Amino acid sequence: MTALTVNGRGVEVDRPDDTPLLTVLRDALGLVGSRFGCGQGLCGACTVLLDGTPVASCDTPLWQAGGTEVVTVEGLAADGPNRVQQSLVEHQAAQCGFCIPGIVVRATALLAERPAATADEVAAGLERHLCRCGTHQRILQAVLAARPGQP
Repeated sequence: MTALTVNGRGVEVDRPDDTPLLTVLRDALGLVGSRFGCGQGLCGACTVLLDGTPVASCDTPLWQAGGTEVVTVEGLAADGPNRVQQSLVEHQAAQCGFCIPGIVVRATALLAERPAATADEVAAGLERHLCRCGTHQRILQAVLAARPGQP
């Protein structure tokens, strides 16, 4: 059994230690917001926060998550859409939406760390996220608009 906290709720998971965290989140806990994209931690679709740090959950083994606080895209919206989520909607920054959960998680962490992030910092922070629909410019505009103090 591996104990961890997911979106503020303590859980115990009976899965092999090398099970990817993404598999546990989706299959054992029913949290399907994080997506399986590449399975190698390269595309960003499965990004979650592990003790506040963005990680690719598809290549994070369960043992590494034991005793930690995991926050998924669902956890960010526990009280309704957060600033990043709301801004992405307002800027119509998603087309298919497949990549958006990981981008929301990474951008939320980025803005928590650097509330006045520049356009270059946001672009660099999201460069590992692959959007196959090509809405990168709208995504960047939406994240910039989500910075604290923006109208």
